[in-house]
Amino acid sequence: MSLDLSNYELRWPVPLFASEGEWVLRHSNRWWEDQAVWLLTEAFAGTTVVADFEGLPNRPVPSDDPWASTTPGWGKRQGMDKRDWLTELVGRASELRRAVAPRPYWPQRQGRGLSHDGSTPRDSRRDFERIISNFADSGYLVEVFGEECVDDSAELPDASRVIERRLGIPGLWPLTPVTWDEDTFFGLIEVFHDFVSRPRTRRYHSYSGCGWHHSEFHNGPARILYRSKVNELLREAGIEYELAAEGEDLGRLVAITDDARSALVYQALTGSAPDIAARVRHAVALFRGRDAAAEGKRSAIVTLAGILEERRSLLKDQLGKDEGALFEIANRYDLRHRKADQRGDYDEAFLDWIFWWYLGTVELTNRLIASRTGD
Repeated sequence: MSLDLSNYELRWPVPLFASEGEWVLRHSNRWWEDQAVWLLTEAFAGTTVVADFEGLPNRPVPSDDPWASTTPGWGKRQGMDKRDWLTELVGRASELRRAVAPRPYWPQRQGRGLSHDGSTPRDSRRDFERIISNFADSGYLVEVFGEECVDDSAELPDASRVIERRLGIPGLWPLTPVTWDEDTFFGLIEVFHDFVSRPRTRRYHSYSGCGWHHSEFHNGPARILYRSKVNELLREAGIEYELAAEGEDLGRLVAITDDARSALVYQALTGSAPDIAARVRHAVALFRGRDAAAEGKRSAIVTLAGILEERRSLLKDQLGKDEGALFEIANRYDLRHRKADQRGDYDEAFLDWIFWWYLGTVELTNRLIASRTGD
């Protein structure tokens, strides 16, 4: 009998929960159950999934146990222990229902959306402050800001100075959204991407009500979760930027592209040899940066054109004389050699077209090379 997943709502991206769940299951130390409870607490809405896990035995229930529960839907079944249960839950992560925000209430349906606390109109800066507050409450900032303990008199880092060293702007902690201009807001989004780190273990220190202490930090899962939450906020606010998930500009705000172009960037990066991948990363970062201007886009195209020039014989073998068309555009227009007889009177949209064409051709040549080498 399989687990009944109908009462569980996953708040995390499925791949993130699956990877962190697999990490917990690989460990058999005495703390693994605490790590599992912490993961389930973070990743799922409500307390049902944690209660089901904690209600299971630490080892399989013997088949002749008259008290063994066989009732479906309660996270228990004959012969299943905590590790079996979590293994099945992680293995079926793709089947889990995603937690979603409540359907719009009356004020939102009338176009008078309120903030989460119901006090003021929705403001993306205030929503961002809440995201950071939730990360801080879960210990994701402990690695950079430290954590108070009644048994430790060591002085903690000044969080405001830590941020100032990155952004060059003093007095940003505690966060005060009403004081931010756009550059400060976007700068904080990028800074906290670099700060967050998920604690995979937490311990409760009961002495003098000290509270939870966090350890075993890993920034990879934290940044995946952070990008998911912040990019959702930006989409809902109609802000046409997102945090990059790969490339030289990882964790930096970039112009939004459609899913197909995002997939092309990923394929071009992962399918390239290390030396080529570094150049592709640089070109992508130049092109899609939030402050990218025409000159930066030209430089990005020139970088890709250089890669294709090195692969010109391969292209000629596959395309014959048609390969010349790729380079004719770069040579005849004001892109690469910048000569007086080159055309420069074209719309900037032309740069977008040629960049994606060249990037697609780099990805094509990667596949051609792989097919020749048998990879």
